[in-house]
Amino acid sequence: MYYIDPHVHMISRVTDDYERMARMGCVAVSEPAFWAGFDRGSVDGFRDYFRQLTEFEPTRASWSGIQHFSWLCINAKEAENVSLSREVIAMIPEFMDKPGVLGIGEIGLNKNTKNEATIFREHVDLAMKTRELILIHTPHLQDKYKGTRMIVDMLLEDDRIEPERVLIDHVEEHTVRLAKEEGFWCAMTLYPVTKCTPSRAADIIEMYGDDRIMVNSAGDWGPSQPLAVPDFIQELRKRGMPDSKIKKIVYDNPLEFFRQSRNFKFTAPDTCVEEREEVLE
Repeated sequence: MYYIDPHVHMISRVTDDYERMARMGCVAVSEPAFWAGFDRGSVDGFRDYFRQLTEFEPTRASWSGIQHFSWLCINAKEAENVSLSREVIAMIPEFMDKPGVLGIGEIGLNKNTKNEATIFREHVDLAMKTRELILIHTPHLQDKYKGTRMIVDMLLEDDRIEPERVLIDHVEEHTVRLAKEEGFWCAMTLYPVTKCTPSRAADIIEMYGDDRIMVNSAGDWGPSQPLAVPDFIQELRKRGMPDSKIKKIVYDNPLEFFRQSRNFKFTAPDTCVEEREEVLE
């Protein structure tokens, strides 16, 4: 089955991971800007990072036949430095017309601080002025519900926001309703330790349905599994879900959301090949 990984930090992965993902049916990835494991010291550090995301990484993905898309921002972990964050936000428009740049992300909250909220709002303002899609990071563990509630409230305060153009990521059992009830898209991140396992994500699908929801691996430099989406596909198959419903979650839904971006130029895979493979199965 073809699938799209809508949130995976491939800069932190080796080229072999692209090959493994392609063999499992991955045809496209979306890579948000994120924390490098340390705080960058200057706006030029971010400029070089954005060049890597928009210039080299699409080339590296193409070696395995995978299409690569990206998002730009200064992440929540570094948003405590308000002055640097504002320099980065002012620089982002230099890159917004690059091929494959889908919007602003992953923005959000980390520790739910005042500075993080300030920079979140300023990212949202940039997205509204340039009419970009938004990809949102929600906090980890004990801060998740509070942070998700804060994020949703800040979005609802801005009457320019179109919920169907916002994706709230890392939702779990206690936050998925916050996103879906307000009309936002949401995504579940499949981690082997934190966030959702494929089994928990399957439970959430059974409880809340398959509209405006997708799954991703995040696949960063911490404990993560770049083949988590195929693991999720297998979990749903074991539960008896038809492939047509699974395909909606792992392929059709990301396409529907991403197609709202003017920079999403996607070449669909050869569906005839997939149909032949299904017959052989």
